[in-house]
Amino acid sequence: MNREKDNLQQLGHKAEIPETYAPEVLETFENRHPERDYWVQFNCPEFTTLCPITGQPDFGEIKILYIPDERMVESKSLKLYLFSFRNHGDFHEDVVNIILNDLVKLMNPRYIEVVGLFVPRGGISIHPYVNFGMKGTKYELMAEERMRNYQLR
Repeated sequence: MNREKDNLQQLGHKAEIPETYAPEVLETFENRHPERDYWVQFNCPEFTTLCPITGQPDFGEIKILYIPDERMVESKSLKLYLFSFRNHGDFHEDVVNIILNDLVKLMNPRYIEVVGLFVPRGGISIHPYVNFGMKGTKYELMAEERMRNYQLR
């Protein structure tokens, strides 16, 4: 356990929220139960990003659900990472894809999905969904099935 603590830079220290998009703040730790599948869910109900055209803030909730493999994302580093979007301009659809890509690169999960539940602006809300299943495994098939059967909220 101390070995993992020594590798984590954010946990236990004063939080300094990055001023710009900062995937480098993400950290992982060892999954202590890689022999079984289990779900880990994160909800960020106060997610903020900027419209890339107007620069106005867009508010929403980001939901991340994953089945870990060997590594897991450390929650404080994830919080700082998600907060780093506050001054970053991207469309909602891009944001969920960027988050998914960064987390897949970081921890190579068996399965992961990211949902953005953005507050309406101009009378329209946007709820993009993206997922990934480890290639060549049952999780790839799971991703295909969940995508086919995704229910809008």
